Formats: sequence, C-alpha cells, structure tokens
Amino acid sequence: MITEDGFLGGRLRIRQPGAGYRAATDPVFLAAAVPATAGQRVLEMGCGVGVAALCLAARTGAAVTGVEVQPAYAELARGNAALNGLPLTVIEGDIAALRLTDDFDHVMANPPYYTGGTPARDPGRDKALREDLPLGRWIAIMARRLRPGGTMTLIFGAARLPDALRDWPAALGSITVLPLAARAGRAPKRLILQARKGGRGDFVMTAPAILHEGPHHAGDHDDATALARSILREGGGFPQPLSAGPCPPFATP
Repeated sequence: MITEDGFLGGRLRIRQPGAGYRAATDPVFLAAAVPATAGQRVLEMGCGVGVAALCLAARTGAAVTGVEVQPAYAELARGNAALNGLPLTVIEGDIAALRLTDDFDHVMANPPYYTGGTPARDPGRDKALREDLPLGRWIAIMARRLRPGGTMTLIFGAARLPDALRDWPAALGSITVLPLAARAGRAPKRLILQARKGGRGDFVMTAPAILHEGPHHAGDHDDATALARSILREGGGFPQPLSAGPCPPFATP
C-alpha cells in the first residue's frame, strides 16, 4: 500500500510505503540545515522517497541528486519529484560503490540510526533504519564528494555522536553540532552535524533548537515553537550559520 502525505504545510505531496520506512520530520530538519542557494549542486546519500531532497529543492532552487540503494524507494522518489514539479536526479546504487566523480557544493544524509536490536518486519524499513555501513564510512564517503569549501550535513541520534567523530576525515573542519531538543530542559535525542571541507574554524556545540513549547504536551493543539513551525509548515531553514545557534525569535523559553 502506498500513501500520499503532506509536507511543508501541504506544499509537498509525498507518496511513500504504508508499511515500510516512512519519512517524518528528520529529513525536513536535515534539508532546513543545508546552506544551499539557487544553482548550487547538492548530493543526498540515501534519499529514500525524496523528502529531504525535495524540501531542499523547494526552499532553495538548488539542483539535487539523490542516491538510493532500494529500487522501489528510488522509483517513488522520481515519482514524487514529478508529482511536485521539482527537479531531482535519482541514482540507484550503494553509496559505498558510488562512481560519481563530480564535486558537489553540499552533501547531506540521514543515515541509519540503529546498530543492533530486533530487525523490523518490513525489509525496506529495516534496510533504511539498521546500519550495515559504519557511520564513519558514511562521513568519509560524503567528504570525498565535496568540492573545497563545500559543506557536509547529517542528522542522526545524539547517542551516535562519538561514532561520528571517531576516525574523522582530516579534510573536514569547522565542525558544528546543533542539538534538537523536544522541549526546554530535555536532553536532545537528535543532532544535526555540519562540517566544511577545508574549514579551519573551532568545533562548536550550539545551544539546542527547541521544537515544542512548554514542559509537556497539554491538549490537542499545535505546540510547535516558531522555529519548528517555520521549518515544518512553511519550508523555512535554520538560521545560518549554524554555529551561531538558534536565537530569538526562534527559540522559545
């Protein structure tokens, strides 16, 4: 079964498997963190059905290429690009065997979060969520596809930060980590990590981006912060540079 779901306040219509891997907010936040501009070339490693790629294309007008190992998801990504009238080139293949030689202005990825545990019942979902290529290898492969001065951006679980920084490629510098916290005072469950090829800036851990107002969800209403609404409903981006951290009026006390 294929469902059709709205993203960016309904401006994007996305077809995705009803029982397989289903995109939610992570690819939208990923796209919102990439500092691409119109005419620049962006590569997404593991594009799935194309949510991050199409969110980025809709916001910036950048030319996006996606790589996806699962043919069914790659075909859905192509169909979603056509459905929304947005350009997206999709290449089927394993990122570890990628033969692309062009340098990109930006490379982004939402790599698999989990290294163990019980496999998902749906093979497509399990492939999307369970790591078979170490996170450090993702980062090394992404770094090789960047032109000098280009940025690499990932979103992943906060517990995986030590894995991401282990064996870090020397070519990548100016590392910024932006934590995403559900509410003020809660530990972040996800991180956005960004680095620049040839960058020489200091490592920066920014203040968390707060996604919901108040200490807990109270009642049936939208409690997203202004920043989260701007990104998830209106197709906005994170304030740039990420190293400055989210600041008023986006962060809500």
